[in-house]
Amino acid sequence: MANIVRSAKSGSEWTINEINAYNIVVTLQDVTTFFGLPILPQPSVHQVILDNERYPVRGIEDAHDRMFFYCLDEAMATPPGEESAVDDFSANLLTMLQYIAPNNRYIRQQKGIPFFICGTDSHAKTSVCVVDRSLGNLLLVQENKRHMESKNPEPQLIASAIAAFQSNNLRLQSFGRQPLAQKTIPGITMVGSTPTFYKITVTQDLIDAIQVGEYPGTTTTVHKLLPPVADITELTQLGLDDRAVILSCFEAFKQFL
Repeated sequence: MANIVRSAKSGSEWTINEINAYNIVVTLQDVTTFFGLPILPQPSVHQVILDNERYPVRGIEDAHDRMFFYCLDEAMATPPGEESAVDDFSANLLTMLQYIAPNNRYIRQQKGIPFFICGTDSHAKTSVCVVDRSLGNLLLVQENKRHMESKNPEPQLIASAIAAFQSNNLRLQSFGRQPLAQKTIPGITMVGSTPTFYKITVTQDLIDAIQVGEYPGTTTTVHKLLPPVADITELTQLGLDDRAVILSCFEAFKQFL
């Protein structure tokens, strides 16, 4: 792996080749190990979300609850070759689940992040992200655009996390604060309405290697969770039981912000 050619690729161009080239290993974990919790918490959503597969005939008062069903329908019915509503669905879901509860947090879509790699200024782009006005990028979401292209979103998400670490440390330095030696950045890939969760621990040693295009001597381990639902590979409307499990996973995932 140390002999793999490394070049100044943008985050959107990262593939499994870059994962191997920078000594990054993705490891699956079960729910208990990943979250460090004996049981999943109840999701902080209104009961209408848990009781109805589709938009209820009687209507919904809450705007975020309405958008959940509107964006869910569109996210699951994207024609081939067209941009999907997955980003809209993800942004609304994170808002509904109070990922931006502190007043200094907000959500961005299609946010570019500077990415210094192999001695060159490049960039990464995340589909959706939660941003803190002081700390920078807290959580990243990468859509799996398999209806448009065959790219694996996992390397793109990891590249965005590395870029976010660089960017966040530059922000801290601009405030006169000490940069971090390492940071675990939570990330999510989305296919339709179904997430895969990641904990991406970026270290300064990894950053140093990427900035000069060298093989890191220390392995970076990324932890990954597939929610325990019936068939996570299918781009279909999930049943209510599976929806409850996924929303509980989102609820537990907030601890990593």
